[in-house]
Amino acid sequence: MPPTADREPVDVVIVGAGLAGLYMLHRVRGLGLTVRVFEAGDDVGGTWYWNRYPGARCDVPSLEYSYSFDPELEQEWEWSERYATQPEILRYIEHVADRYDLRRDITFGTRVVSAVRDDEANSWRIATDTGEQVACTWLVTAAGCLSAPKPPEIPGVETFAGPIWSTSNWPADGVDLTGLRVGVVGTGSSGIQSIPVIAEQAASLTVFQRTPNYSLPARNAPLDPEYQREWKARYREHRAAVLQMRTGILIERGTQSALAVDPDERTRRFEHCWDTGLFACIPASYPDITTDLAANETAAEFVRAKIRATVRDPEVAEALTPRGYPFGTKRICLDSGYYETFNRDTVSLVDLRRTPIVEVTPRGIRTTEAEHEFDALVFATGFDAVTGPLLRMGIRGRDGVDLRERWADGPRSYLGLQVAGFPNLFTITGPGSPSVVSNVIVSIEQHVDWIAECLRYLREHDIATIEPDLDAEDAWVQHVHDVAALTLYPQAPSWFVGANVPGKPRVFMPYLGGVPAYRQRCAEVAAAGYNGFRLDRRTVPA
Repeated sequence: MPPTADREPVDVVIVGAGLAGLYMLHRVRGLGLTVRVFEAGDDVGGTWYWNRYPGARCDVPSLEYSYSFDPELEQEWEWSERYATQPEILRYIEHVADRYDLRRDITFGTRVVSAVRDDEANSWRIATDTGEQVACTWLVTAAGCLSAPKPPEIPGVETFAGPIWSTSNWPADGVDLTGLRVGVVGTGSSGIQSIPVIAEQAASLTVFQRTPNYSLPARNAPLDPEYQREWKARYREHRAAVLQMRTGILIERGTQSALAVDPDERTRRFEHCWDTGLFACIPASYPDITTDLAANETAAEFVRAKIRATVRDPEVAEALTPRGYPFGTKRICLDSGYYETFNRDTVSLVDLRRTPIVEVTPRGIRTTEAEHEFDALVFATGFDAVTGPLLRMGIRGRDGVDLRERWADGPRSYLGLQVAGFPNLFTITGPGSPSVVSNVIVSIEQHVDWIAECLRYLREHDIATIEPDLDAEDAWVQHVHDVAALTLYPQAPSWFVGANVPGKPRVFMPYLGGVPAYRQRCAEVAAAGYNGFRLDRRTVPA
């Protein structure tokens, strides 16, 4: 599409209108700045707009997976379930957009395809897939860590004669799978949540699994009104407590080694966690579960025993049993009847470690052993996480350097907030921050607040540009690596290290030092006049 005439420059452009983008818009307005938001979807929601697949729900309790910035908002919204479904979360986000009149600054159905730094004008020049161009002083990415779907790397997908759906872009009006023979490829979080629901509808379901994942029962239930009232009466207290939790989720943390306690006591603790329905409970029970292989194996074998006790067919149970990587080093899934689904006569499992997929055919999927015929296919093949959403924006910094080139060997940033050589670019929940290893809305609010106060400081002190000092960035990247190396996380071929994307550099991307330590470091940096950042005090263009 040919470019349209340049629109009026604005102070800030925000990319994305999910939880991060909406709160950033709210804060920027409060600073009196002009702002534009570009959103690829047709309405607000971000992750919760696109991921409409059957069974989609949050794995953080609803009362904690919500904004904390406005006490009136948190008191007026009523959650219906312990773990909210996608439709309920989307209604919440829509309510926020309505309550604060946010849509008037958002351009929907528009994807940013280029963001180029113009140092002479001290601006970013933004181009979209609709041909619109706009300049801004500050560019804030709020596209979400899991917003770049990873297509299946399987030959012949385009030849399949029936419908194909992706969990990351499910039709808004739903899909009727009644009476169909369905094949599902992928058993990550999206697959684990959708498979039980699809199995209830389909005439038959075949699941193609490459790597088994650890999944725990969610124990989801309607929220008791009295419980919700009591929680809300102490909301401020709960919010403060959350900020002291390593993951930003309220959980009791143990202090003893898993190997130092009596085995029966340890099993009782794990049983308690299994019954609570909190994915962070088992890893938090003993601090060495995430750092010591022998301690980790006690938790891993507990979950494996639960799988064997649930799935009636021993061969299927073994195929579903995770081995070869430590428990918790991939994102632990929460499910509603996932393992029980494989006891259905209409559900079968294909172990791709034993019989890999060769190709998709017009009739179905061919493995090295057989051709499986289907009426419909569902791909739950995950995302190019954390860096993928940023790299597809066409971001070019000083001297035309492409962010892809800058990150050719893995992402580099200072605090996950900025990248050296890309002045006035802020990345909400960027690589090198707690992001996906935390309650992400806690991390979103912290980043948005930090960026908003940074913008206030820049304007008050007539500072034109801010970017990391290269030495500070290098030191932070090394710190992120060193902290991860103290744990078992890098041992897993997970999307945390980009292992699910062919050719992606194997670098552990999130920061594992915990939410409290990270927040303290960010606060100290700001209090010291943005130590580690280069501030150019040229006059900001009028």
